[in-house]
Amino acid sequence: MKRSSLFTLLLFLVFVLCALFTVMTGSRVYENIQTGSDQIFYGDTSISYIENKVRQADRAGQISVREIEGRSVLCLRDDSLSQDPDVSYETCIYSDGGWLKELFTSTDSGLTLADGIDIMECGEADFKSRPTP
Repeated sequence: MKRSSLFTLLLFLVFVLCALFTVMTGSRVYENIQTGSDQIFYGDTSISYIENKVRQADRAGQISVREIEGRSVLCLRDDSLSQDPDVSYETCIYSDGGWLKELFTSTDSGLTLADGIDIMECGEADFKSRPTP
């Protein structure tokens, strides 16, 4: 084999290795961007979901934050759903096991937070009530 063909073969090998390295680095960068994008999406979407639920219940005394079963729970009461004045319904929003959950029930139903449905993946949510001025 001639020196010129050996040099050409080595140069081609270096080119292939550089291309492979670039593709591998690019795939890691893409994966990191996608992971960050997913985190932002789930964070923004869960906040928007909670904001809209609060806006729907924006009457005096309808919104409260309670400690239930050791969790911080956002409770949205709605008395207009029942024709019986003694029955009221509430929506409890909380996080459990990496999920944002919701429990819609009458206040005397006996359901627990374990009965809530999964809304979306979410980090831990901690609700706090703001003191009224």
